[in-house]
Amino acid sequence: MPFIPHSSQDIDLMLQAIGAENIEQLFEEIPKNLRAKPFTKIPEGLTEQAMTRLMLERSNQDGVDLNFLGAGAYEHHIPWAIWDLVSRGEFMTSYTPYQAEASQGNLQLIYEYQSMMSSLMAMECSNASMYEGGSSLAEAVLMSVRCHKNSQSRKILILGDLNPRYREVLETIVKHQKIILEFISADKKSRNIYEGQDITAVIIPQPNFFGVLQAVDELTDWAHAQKSLVIGLVNPIAMSLLKPPGEWGSPGENQGADIVCGEGQSLGVPLASGGPYFGFMCCRKEWIRQMPGRIVGKTLDLEGKEGFCLTLQAREQHIRRSKATSNICTNQGLLVAAATIYMALLGQHGLAQVAKQSHLNAMALKNKLEKIEGIKIIHTGPWFHEFVINLPAPVTAERVIINLASHGIQAGLDLFKLLPEMGQCLLICSTEVHSPADHDRYVSALMHVLYEAKMEQVLNQEAITC
Repeated sequence: MPFIPHSSQDIDLMLQAIGAENIEQLFEEIPKNLRAKPFTKIPEGLTEQAMTRLMLERSNQDGVDLNFLGAGAYEHHIPWAIWDLVSRGEFMTSYTPYQAEASQGNLQLIYEYQSMMSSLMAMECSNASMYEGGSSLAEAVLMSVRCHKNSQSRKILILGDLNPRYREVLETIVKHQKIILEFISADKKSRNIYEGQDITAVIIPQPNFFGVLQAVDELTDWAHAQKSLVIGLVNPIAMSLLKPPGEWGSPGENQGADIVCGEGQSLGVPLASGGPYFGFMCCRKEWIRQMPGRIVGKTLDLEGKEGFCLTLQAREQHIRRSKATSNICTNQGLLVAAATIYMALLGQHGLAQVAKQSHLNAMALKNKLEKIEGIKIIHTGPWFHEFVINLPAPVTAERVIINLASHGIQAGLDLFKLLPEMGQCLLICSTEVHSPADHDRYVSALMHVLYEAKMEQVLNQEAITC
């Protein structure tokens, strides 16, 4: 349907009907300092031919770099069949399927997604879906406060290193909700300080931001001993190999996480310059009424045939302002469709193979890097498919990234820019898409940078001596 703007006559007639003198009067209650400024850097419109040429030139500039970046967004192989199917009009242009009789295909796909996510996380329920991992975590925190009515503190403990971007999103969303966030180490000494305190929920990242695997059984048992809820923040690919959140802790009545969330991008969604991605959320059945986002159920109609429909939540609950369970009332449905097809194509065994090969590749690269003089591996415990290296002085992470980028290699994440206390460190990721030749290319380029820096240091010392 073409876009047809209102004419000046249309606008005048509307203003007369509502008794307003001009458009500006409709927005006078909004302070001027809060209004959007005029766009000053938007160029004039182009013809279709000129725009097509510009986009082709821009795409050629991007090229295809060898990518060793991770930190929450991961490059995995995506079978072509996934996006061939997702690009069909039934998926590409669909909205939330409120009209069940006309949307059985979409509803069944969402139901299958919920079933697979629940199975992958060993949880009873799943929604479909959230915006992305950071806001999914924030919604999980808000949900934990609603669920844990016996806790009066509204205190949330984050055990272990959280993705700094997630931390920013979390703090932004909950800071006006009278919720207290406390970031502590996962070690026993740090936890002992909170022994016996009123803690609403405990967040356990698995793996944490640096790829380190945490002692989730011990942490879950400790959290439940404090009578707090457990929120698992997990990598879904890793969960195909590791113990799923629903089974964390010692066997017993309170075994497992209460809420699980995270970023679903690794399930068949391309990196795409940063998005769009999608967040997932699962929970125990007892908390399902407090879970934001849409939920699809399966039933039988009057003729005994299987049918699917949105259930447990009315659309209106998400637009009731302060009385709503959540103000998230839409989601990344197209990407959920991609994830559903990805999981269906690979199956449980295929997902585990992706996780296993990714970790084996990361181990192979790590083993090569730690043999380079001056390179130090920061974490020595169990980890999954990404790790941190410390660079020898005077080499900086920024220099390595710029230099390797000129050779078509994305070297990793500069941790100094996000966490200055880490010093000159790189967070490096390898997945199943990399080959031994890719690793050798990375190692060779890094060694060249280190050699250049060493020669510069020698020449500078000689110049000082002279």
